[in-house]
Amino acid sequence: MKIAIIGAGAIGSVIAAYLSKTGQNVVVIGRPDQAEAIQKNGLQIKGVRGNENFKVRTLTQLQEPCDLAIFSVKTQDIEKAFAENESFLETPYVLTTQNGVQADNILSSHFDREKIISSIVMFGATYIRPGEVTFNFEGDWILGKPFLPNDPFVQELARVLGQAFKIHVTDDMTGMKWLKLFINFNNCIPALVGRSMQETFTDLDLCRLSIMLLKEGLGITQKAGIQLVSLPQFPSERILGLSAMPVEQGSMIIQKTLTGLSKEPLYGSILQSILRKKMSEIDFINGEVTSLASNMGTQAPLNRKVVDLVHKVEREGKFLSVDEVKREFSLNEVGHTSQGHNVT
Repeated sequence: MKIAIIGAGAIGSVIAAYLSKTGQNVVVIGRPDQAEAIQKNGLQIKGVRGNENFKVRTLTQLQEPCDLAIFSVKTQDIEKAFAENESFLETPYVLTTQNGVQADNILSSHFDREKIISSIVMFGATYIRPGEVTFNFEGDWILGKPFLPNDPFVQELARVLGQAFKIHVTDDMTGMKWLKLFINFNNCIPALVGRSMQETFTDLDLCRLSIMLLKEGLGITQKAGIQLVSLPQFPSERILGLSAMPVEQGSMIIQKTLTGLSKEPLYGSILQSILRKKMSEIDFINGEVTSLASNMGTQAPLNRKVVDLVHKVEREGKFLSVDEVKREFSLNEVGHTSQGHNVT
């Protein structure tokens, strides 16, 4: 199987590295700086599987047809990635890996729905610099067709990817994607203050904000009749239970969970984009809830504010201090004062 991985960020690099190690025919498509770094120094992955340098074929554009195109760019970059590689994307199956629920819909305007396979990535990685990635923690890679029943190709793909990752095939992709969206709901808060997940959620007030955003978001989806479906190692009751708890109780669970995610600092996907001076996927995470609320004729004011503040950070290149976030959301003033700092 000829596999093209379009996107050489955190997830794309991890996929490319470990699939190439199994002997698969892999090419990774990255930006010029990424391709140059990988061609010169190899793809350097450190983390839960140790430190290793991988020799992976890397290009800036597809130069030949492939059997499978794995889109590992952020949702907001899918259209651009497709346009740049369109000449060799007429025949392959396509696999999406994005957070949120819109990637499959976006690509359905370019591919037959029978060719689209969706996925949920439950392992975590952090992009350090071109050609260098930290693999923070292991997790399932969940596959399934979003529009049609799974077919033999999905099973074959599970076998191929299963040589490098723990694969789970599902018939309930939509409900699982909505659950994963809420797992990613916390990514917006480190993006506001410019800190790792672990450092951000040592502050209990920011954990309270996490619970407040979650309660509002789940309330909107429940009104819309959206059913969350459990992931293999993450039951939906965990999120629903957090939302049902008093804020104080839920915030302590958030603190314990997110400060212990990995030994290496973990930067959420939204913050990673901002640090690279790119637009983030906030509109497809918390923004998905605000759009849903608007379509229903109601509002999600907390999530609307966090979306607007993340866009402000993107525009101005300056993070908020922890105290500024607390004031914006009327949180209790606790802990020491932290100053904002410039994006670097």
